[in-house]
Amino acid sequence: MLKQLFLFTTTLFLHLYILAQKNCDCPVVTTENRNTLNPAVLLKSDSPGCVIQGYRIIARGQLIRRELDSAETVINKALALLQSNKCSDEHYLIFYQMLDNLYANRSDFKSAIDMELKIISIFERKNDTVNYCRGLLNVSNIFNEIKQPDRGMEYCRKAVNIILQLAPTPEKAILLARVSRRYYAYYEQTSKHNYFDSTEYYARKGLDIIKIIPFEKEATVTVNNRLITVALKKGQLEEALKFIDQNISLYERSGQDLPELVVNFSDKAEVYFQKKEYDMAERFADSALIYTKLLRSPLTTAETYKLIYKIAAAAGKEAKALEAYKLERTITDSVSTAEKVAAVTEMEKKYNQAKNEKTIKELAQQKQIYLLFGLAGLFAAIIIAFYLRQQTLKNKQKILETEQRLNRARMNPHFFFNALASLQSFAIRGNNGEAIANNLSKFSHIMRETLESTYKEYVTVEQEIDFLTEYLDVQKIRFPEKFEFHITADKNLEVDEVQLPAMIIQPFTENCIEHGFSNIDYTGQLNIHFTKTEKDLQIQIIDNGKGLVQGVKNDNEHISRASQIIKDRIYLLNIKLKSKASFSIDNNKAGKGVIVKINLPLIYIKA
Repeated sequence: MLKQLFLFTTTLFLHLYILAQKNCDCPVVTTENRNTLNPAVLLKSDSPGCVIQGYRIIARGQLIRRELDSAETVINKALALLQSNKCSDEHYLIFYQMLDNLYANRSDFKSAIDMELKIISIFERKNDTVNYCRGLLNVSNIFNEIKQPDRGMEYCRKAVNIILQLAPTPEKAILLARVSRRYYAYYEQTSKHNYFDSTEYYARKGLDIIKIIPFEKEATVTVNNRLITVALKKGQLEEALKFIDQNISLYERSGQDLPELVVNFSDKAEVYFQKKEYDMAERFADSALIYTKLLRSPLTTAETYKLIYKIAAAAGKEAKALEAYKLERTITDSVSTAEKVAAVTEMEKKYNQAKNEKTIKELAQQKQIYLLFGLAGLFAAIIIAFYLRQQTLKNKQKILETEQRLNRARMNPHFFFNALASLQSFAIRGNNGEAIANNLSKFSHIMRETLESTYKEYVTVEQEIDFLTEYLDVQKIRFPEKFEFHITADKNLEVDEVQLPAMIIQPFTENCIEHGFSNIDYTGQLNIHFTKTEKDLQIQIIDNGKGLVQGVKNDNEHISRASQIIKDRIYLLNIKLKSKASFSIDNNKAGKGVIVKINLPLIYIKA
């Protein structure tokens, strides 16, 4: 009887598991069409697996467009659906990899490491040794990014111990090349020569495998790239050329992998540049540019123009150098907030000076000294006028960029979603209609003030206190019994007459609650105090949370958003009022947590 019951129970669980996995799969999705299907159609499906696939396609597109917050929301919806249907590890894997990519794009390396460790554990359970080792090397790379090479080396060595035991295959050659790359990164960061020796050693080990296995293009090219790095570093230019030419011939035959063609032609140009054969270097840099334009990658194109500029400048071709420099700066400035026109102006000045020196020489030969001085004076006047104009345009553009960034960063949108969810839970738990209405009123007022702050330049201290009180009350609904807060002002401060920039304090309180009070086992305390001196309005924001961890950048990254917002605010305020507003963020020396000090000029409501 017990045996029959055991068999029945086992069979039932097996059927339930198979049924659950069917819910996780989508029969219409294949390897060939998995990225071309219409996600809107999949989301309307009755099959959870098809809905999950719809979320995957949407999130993939958002990651490509770098819409990171939207992608994270969609990925979390997919993960929730996977969890509710008890799907297997394999179904989670693609979404974990997406989150890993997302965190890396945000430079949120701590979260990226956590996600990579989840990915590694899945590959370990599947006995997928190759992907397991890839994951270890990815973690190693992340630790290197956060300037912890010793931790990174632990994971790298762990991967090496496994890789060396694998049979000679293309995958093993690729892994050895990646190990070589990791050691070179550690060499660049630490300048320890033994790391460079290891770079070459593992690259050569990969080459040994390539020689004894059937040809495989990816493995050959990956190993060659590492050998090129070693040869260039050692000044073995002919050796580097040998591997570069092999890679180029492989990719030109197949007409595929434009990024590799760009890299190899650029490396070849670098070799001839080091040999001071500038005509040959120019030829291969121009070839790299052809493939770069096909690739349509702005930053890669900018790097190629930078290479062309370097070669042309060394060859004395000032006009081509100037043209390449302008194109590089134009592309770089279009995708970043770097210095805009000043560098181009300086380059143009050098180029025109070279032309002018040539003109001086010719005029001296023709004894036309007076004409020379006239031209030089006019040229200098044009340069000065052009420089002043560019400086003015640069300052105006910086102000516009700052204002745009502020309008995008009024308040974390996650707060609104989480707050609404908390209010919904509060309404379900209790029957106090008056309390529900009161909390909804506070939330709507917060939303209205956030939207109106885009158009308001200043608010009174009294309005700011009211806003912060309502905002923190709503946060207390989200995190009941997690923290207390107190907002005070000196008696001599005219709270209804003194003004300050809108939304300047909220980001710090948000970071305090979301990060400073996370995972603490005691009640958080948040104190905000307004003080008036003879010339300044001083604000102190003090919490007793976890504080800032010294020397570890990632642990402090939660303050970066608030810090950037107040930097932008103070920058605009100081320009407009010619004031000396400032702020500081530090650990509270009197106890736990962080203390923020903000000094603002006294601004009164105009009568």
